[in-house]
Amino acid sequence: MKAFVAGATGQTGRRIVKELVNRGIEVRCLVRDVEAAKQILPEAAELVKGDLLEPETLTAAVEGCDVVLSAAGASPSFNPLGPFNVDLVGGKNLTNAAKQAGAKHLVLVSSLCVSKLFHPLNLFFLILVWKRQAEKYIANSGLTYTIVRPGGLRNEDTPGNIVMKGADTLFEGSIPRDRVAKVCVEALSEPAAKNKIVEVVVKEEAPQQPIGELFASVS
Repeated sequence: MKAFVAGATGQTGRRIVKELVNRGIEVRCLVRDVEAAKQILPEAAELVKGDLLEPETLTAAVEGCDVVLSAAGASPSFNPLGPFNVDLVGGKNLTNAAKQAGAKHLVLVSSLCVSKLFHPLNLFFLILVWKRQAEKYIANSGLTYTIVRPGGLRNEDTPGNIVMKGADTLFEGSIPRDRVAKVCVEALSEPAAKNKIVEVVVKEEAPQQPIGELFASVS
């Protein structure tokens, strides 16, 4: 298996890359600045220069990869087109490139509450709206997909175990980014993860379950 990762230098993306490398999976990362990425990502990762908003750079970048994972997302800024461009346009471009390359599976890191129009996060230039539109595009693309909607993302680990539910079920909670990375990578080899939207948080009182069983519990 060879994996392609978009958003690889972000806080969640770099953890996905590390998880892939630790499992011995060959990984290629899309980056805008190769030299800066070398300071962040494992040496074993292949780095390719490109941009989600430049589709001509994506076709060759994804070629030869079996699976595609995306943790790309707009960063907070004063650019009102940021979420629209990165989350929706970039998401569509990546989906098209993955399909053209014959990728077997696309895993997207999205967000809880993407279906709630009046959520406070939509004050950030409708970011949840554009994430939801990107989800729909992927689901209708014909690709095998897994959409992972994490709760509030934490850089540090926290006590507790993963809770996984179906779409529009969890509306609060948080999860360490390392756990999100594990869920995304596990999705690549779990038949029960195919063509599903899953929402994930961590709760102290939750029982510990293998990630495969969690995927299987979501209809």
